[in-house]
Amino acid sequence: MPTLLTQGAASARAYGFGASSAAVNYIEDVFSTYLYTGTGGSQTITNGIDLSTKGGMVWIKSRSDGTNNFLFDTARGSQKEINSNTTDAEVALPYSLGPFNTNGFTIGNATGIGVAAATYASWTFRKQPKFFDIVTYTGNGTTQNISHNLGSAPGCIFVKATSSGTNWCVYHRSVGNTGGLILNTTNTTITDSGFWNNTSPTSTQFTVGSGSAINVNSVTYVAYLFAHDAGGFGATGTDNVISCGSFTTNGSGDATLNLGWETQWVLLKNVTSAEDWRVFDNMRGIRPQNAFDSPYLAPNLSNAEAFQNLTTASPSSTSLAWNAGNNQTYIYIAIRRGPMKTPTTGTSVFEPYQTSTGRLIGDIYDSNLNPPDLYINQRQTSGLGAWWQDRLRGWKSFSSRNSSAEEATTYIKQSGKQDELQYIANWDNATGYANWYFRRAPGFFDVVCYTGDGVAGRTITHNLGSAPELMIIKARNNSANWAVYHGEPTKYMFLNSTNATTVSSGYWNDTAPTASVFTVGGVSAVNVSAAYTYVAYLFATVAGVSKVGSYTGTGTTNQINCGFTGGARFVLIKRTDSAGDWYVWDSARGIVAGNDSYLLLNSTAAEVTNTDYVDTYSAGFEISSTAPAAINANGGTFIFLAIA
Repeated sequence: MPTLLTQGAASARAYGFGASSAAVNYIEDVFSTYLYTGTGGSQTITNGIDLSTKGGMVWIKSRSDGTNNFLFDTARGSQKEINSNTTDAEVALPYSLGPFNTNGFTIGNATGIGVAAATYASWTFRKQPKFFDIVTYTGNGTTQNISHNLGSAPGCIFVKATSSGTNWCVYHRSVGNTGGLILNTTNTTITDSGFWNNTSPTSTQFTVGSGSAINVNSVTYVAYLFAHDAGGFGATGTDNVISCGSFTTNGSGDATLNLGWETQWVLLKNVTSAEDWRVFDNMRGIRPQNAFDSPYLAPNLSNAEAFQNLTTASPSSTSLAWNAGNNQTYIYIAIRRGPMKTPTTGTSVFEPYQTSTGRLIGDIYDSNLNPPDLYINQRQTSGLGAWWQDRLRGWKSFSSRNSSAEEATTYIKQSGKQDELQYIANWDNATGYANWYFRRAPGFFDVVCYTGDGVAGRTITHNLGSAPELMIIKARNNSANWAVYHGEPTKYMFLNSTNATTVSSGYWNDTAPTASVFTVGGVSAVNVSAAYTYVAYLFATVAGVSKVGSYTGTGTTNQINCGFTGGARFVLIKRTDSAGDWYVWDSARGIVAGNDSYLLLNSTAAEVTNTDYVDTYSAGFEISSTAPAAINANGGTFIFLAIA
């Protein structure tokens, strides 16, 4: 099967999730995949992309209904749409999209983009040198050069006549300048100088020939230009965020391509055989190995969302397979996963939430993180331990109370809205749940899936951007303990156990993780063989946001300084020199001067509500003098994770 290999840590030390510095650009400033559900009326999509002052394009496709692909842009106006799956000219569509905003866009109730209860994917591309540009021009019937402001040679160009009904012409650097592709068909490469006059685009212009679909006299056109490995992003301004290339499958249907980063959006087209164009994105799900198929939408079709086997095989690869034949060449546009900026506030990457309703089909769990990447929930009454579900694995569940493999059934999914999770199977209808949402972000948290090989000393690539200080690893498809690393490469613990730290080289190969890789040994909990697949949750310290640390118990009031200014909203504590549970407190259930409720990640025990062990402290958290030996024994050693 063809394979797209993406690897390397995100570069990214930066300025938080707020307004961007004018001198520094990040992918989250210029691109967004945003999911929403139509209401039949107007609604505002807040995706953080400034379209009204910077300009850009919004591409919308219904996931649930068979409707056109709708493209709107600031060059033509918000209520003028064209469809990538038709040859139709531009159409004025009142009550559709508009206005463009400084942090997104507004949609109306027009058929195709806002139908009540229909679900949609929207992809927003902001104009930015070395990423994306929009150009309009008028045909003259002969060869002409069209100026652009991409600031680099385009890797791909879409051109569509807006005043007449013609095909979409596509230039792709891997196809070359002697022909092109048609976005609204399954056609393979067409050799014809009428496309680009056999002339490659430059950093300032592209050339159109005299073809009937690209340069008819007096006909108006719009062109969307995509950059290729042009740099221009990240703290140093040298990071690539978009790549336009190709790969060819071998005699076994396999291929490998190195991008240097993890993808969040990819457009694919077979140029050897007639196949549909396909768009995948990580909001709808690009699944890890051994998961179910990933959803895609076809730019050349009006069909609803379908599924194909595109998977993330490891932290450094994405396998692309939909019964692809041997020796087939595919072209692609791939966009780097964000965010690239290091967070500056805990509320942008973590949210505690308490619910009083059960988990039944249709139940919605709403998060302000937009979107969450890891969801842990735990019933507050006895009998059900903490369940871990994450976007990368397709929201499959397993519990840190035991060593069992992930559940074969998926209980939760991304709902039709960007920030919501929805239960799709009855699980438990008891009341009272603690819910913890985490978002992947440089320096704070990352999720990695990989397949074992049994080789001690193996390195696994991650995208945390700093050395992990806390790592939690679980075998997905087999029973194995939850292995925990916490700053000591010669020792390990189990999240599903009360055991103290144990010395062994079998877990981390006595090797500390780095900003780009972590090392595993050859034991079943972390890397036994290719029969085992794994997920790793990586945490680190970000000033004012999170703190991974340790302390020595005093048996008296003990203030733990995490460098926060408003106190901790989440505290996880485990004793390391002796047996002890994994205690969790959060601000949704109360970290106050009085009693503080806690749960145990390794247990099915009910929440304890009548103790006062952890109190508020502006710089972090305070352990009270009444706390037991499990969290404050005099001379005992403890580890913790705190989030502001």
